[in-house]
Amino acid sequence: MEITDVRTIRFRYTAHVEADEKGHGHPGPPTDATGTITHVVVDGGPDGYCRGGHERSNELAKRHLVGENPLYREELWQRLSRAERLNKGTLTDKRVAPIDCALWDVAGKHADLPVYQLVGAARDDVPAYGSTMVGDDDPEGLGTPEAYADFATALVEEGYRAVKLHTWMPPFGESPDRDIEACRAVRDAVGPDVDLMLDAHHFYSRSEAKKIGRALEELDFRWIEEPMDEHSMSSYEWLSNELDIAVVGPETAEGRMHTRAEWIKRDIADIVRVGVFDVGGITPALKAIGLCESFNVECEIHGRDAPNLHLLGTMAFPGRYYERGLLHPKHDYATYFPELEELPDEIDDEGVVEMPQSPGLGYEFDWDFVEENRLD
Repeated sequence: MEITDVRTIRFRYTAHVEADEKGHGHPGPPTDATGTITHVVVDGGPDGYCRGGHERSNELAKRHLVGENPLYREELWQRLSRAERLNKGTLTDKRVAPIDCALWDVAGKHADLPVYQLVGAARDDVPAYGSTMVGDDDPEGLGTPEAYADFATALVEEGYRAVKLHTWMPPFGESPDRDIEACRAVRDAVGPDVDLMLDAHHFYSRSEAKKIGRALEELDFRWIEEPMDEHSMSSYEWLSNELDIAVVGPETAEGRMHTRAEWIKRDIADIVRVGVFDVGGITPALKAIGLCESFNVECEIHGRDAPNLHLLGTMAFPGRYYERGLLHPKHDYATYFPELEELPDEIDDEGVVEMPQSPGLGYEFDWDFVEENRLD
């Protein structure tokens, strides 16, 4: 087996989410957008595919991958991750991740196994939580505490047994009191038997984060996530000692499994956050998950999509939930996946998502759609 190319398939689709000035998504009018698929071409096959990727990054990756055996994922990931140091404008963890995932897709297809079984399966399904978009100014969207309560009730009726709130962030404001009010409204609406979590504005002060955390303890929330800048490790060390509720992090801080090792060493968070597209692929995510289990620290997976779902399928030690989001009363979740014939994470009426069973990552691409809308 030999890699002969790393391609970026670009296609046009209709987006139904628009980003605000801070980068957070909200429902928006239909607009033209460009999607990508990373394609690792293997002489004699099987080829590997993953949603996402960046053309310049994939072109640079070719220098390190072409001519190599795609089954040597560890060696190839090490090359790419080290190449990031002097190519920061082109190679990032987020851009390396689809390449690494496509290599896992090759391996799974070669072995005729879904990726989670290739790694070593622990379970075939996982409960999901409904993860909301951030707050807005629409009273029929997520513009008021009452709107959050109504939406959380609808999610529970849909089958979710857990809900995570992303509350208001700039440009729609940030307020500990309003966050607490929304959390209280949701708890009153869904009752005591639904797990609730909060992912708040990420730049609160220590005292503001503590105030929110104390209120969440009274409301029996499961965790508080990233309420302060994650680069201030001392702030999280202080907060986790001040609160009884579980503090979750890091999510977006750079440094892959190395940063998570430092957080674990210093007892900075009660639950560590790992996502395939945060740390640079399935390969480093598995390293971070192993660290968590070694120190009996719970690990929750960040984000949707098949690679994160496969990670959860390998975890006998918590991860408790799959993050299914981002959700909003006025947004159709299926529009996140225009290039797929089937959602990678269908949810049943008990709030459970089954692991993909097809070899590799299990994507069912709608190649007719992709070809009809392909951009050269």
